Amino acid sequence: MSSHVGEAIGHSAGTIAELAADLATRVPPGHLLTDPTALRAYDCDGLTSYRVTPALVVLAGDEHEVAVTVEACSRHGVPFVSRGSGTGLSGGATPSADGVLIVLSRLRSIQRIDVDDHRAVVDPGVINLDVTRAASPHGLYYAPDPSSQQVCSIGGNVAENSGGAHCLKYGFTSNHVTGLDVVIASGEKVSLGGYALEYPGYDLVGAFVGSEGTLGVVTSATVRLLRAPEKVRTLLAGFPSTDAAGAAVSSIIARGIVPAAIEMMDELAIEAAERAVACGYPRTAAVLIVELDGSATAVDHDMALVQEIVDAEGAVELRHADDAVDRAAIWRGRKSAFAAVGRISPDYYVQDGVVPRTALPEVLRRIGELAQAAGLRVANVFHAGDGNLHPLVLYDASVPGESERGAELSSDIVELCVSLGGSITGEHGVGLDKVCSMPKMFSETDLEVMQLLRDVFDVDRLCNPGKLYPTPGLCGEKPGPRSGVHPLVAEGLAEMF
Repeated sequence: MSSHVGEAIGHSAGTIAELAADLATRVPPGHLLTDPTALRAYDCDGLTSYRVTPALVVLAGDEHEVAVTVEACSRHGVPFVSRGSGTGLSGGATPSADGVLIVLSRLRSIQRIDVDDHRAVVDPGVINLDVTRAASPHGLYYAPDPSSQQVCSIGGNVAENSGGAHCLKYGFTSNHVTGLDVVIASGEKVSLGGYALEYPGYDLVGAFVGSEGTLGVVTSATVRLLRAPEKVRTLLAGFPSTDAAGAAVSSIIARGIVPAAIEMMDELAIEAAERAVACGYPRTAAVLIVELDGSATAVDHDMALVQEIVDAEGAVELRHADDAVDRAAIWRGRKSAFAAVGRISPDYYVQDGVVPRTALPEVLRRIGELAQAAGLRVANVFHAGDGNLHPLVLYDASVPGESERGAELSSDIVELCVSLGGSITGEHGVGLDKVCSMPKMFSETDLEVMQLLRDVFDVDRLCNPGKLYPTPGLCGEKPGPRSGVHPLVAEGLAEMF
């Protein structure tokens, strides 16, 4: 693979100082951060085991500031990373120690809610749930619903192709974005797509969604809004084993029922949720949450079938919710699950992989075997309807060797998913966390072809370097926590302490 500017290690302190001076004339006062303490606030995203202090941070106030920052980075040959709310779980927004972090959280305008065309045009920093809040008075909503939807941003959802509990029926972010305004690596502003669902020619919107910031920076997104369903019903069912719960999932799909969501949690995840939010779930080996939506007649008909199926598969406790308050109570434990694990473990990795639904019992058994061999615990939370697993690998960083064993177990789990016909990620992205597992899914030629597309937009590979694509420097090392700091930042920190 050819050498690229963005993959070079260690820009000189002089280059960063020159770029800082350049940016100081291009962005308003207070929008450029150079203070070492302020910079350290941005050293990671939701994957806190990867920490890198950026050389500079730009708190962009509008699209123009994004463009001039990217253009300046391009001229100086300095890499850059864009960041929204920082809730990503794969290290996708981890900064470059020798680069600029462009923070988009101030770009929070909902530019337009088009009721007639069922579209919304929003800034990248708009919070996911705020789109639905703005659309709901018109009987509309935005379907993709990551567990972090109260805090995650649309720009980050676009970068990672985020999903959520209801992606079984409604699909991922890629199914709901029709247009994008982006700034590519040269600093040029480009508009892709628009209001229509399909456009002739290459699907460049589709290329950007899920590209994890390696093609450019999203500055505006046009998204689909859906009509709110006539009726929604939710069922919580406890099972004596994860095998029984998995069998119920397969039976529901086999009957031709497509729920809006089917979620599963195992006993350890239930324990964590109970400690965190007192969700009141059955204390069984597994629980399923099955949600149906649509016309009242269809929902009632399908719910009767679902209850018949879960009874036949050995469900030991059932709870129904037909109104918004009761549904929220059922979902409370599931929505809090990732954070709740902090109640039962000081540290944990949130992993993300996919297997065929029929492989759920086998993958859960084998995850248990891997965990036992590593001497660690794993709590399982997943979108059971489409086989998207979220194993939570629990460890204690204060115990020598546990961080490394946790990272290795986490990698082993996603590679197990590939061996069973699945994928290393369903919705969290590759980022830094799973970059070294990419060759388990793709050949060298596959990865080269992906890089050719990247080079069309970013020939110097300055956009989010080190993410998505494996590099010898990163993947020749044993997986584990990483950290970094630019010499200028280190010098400033040394002076402070």
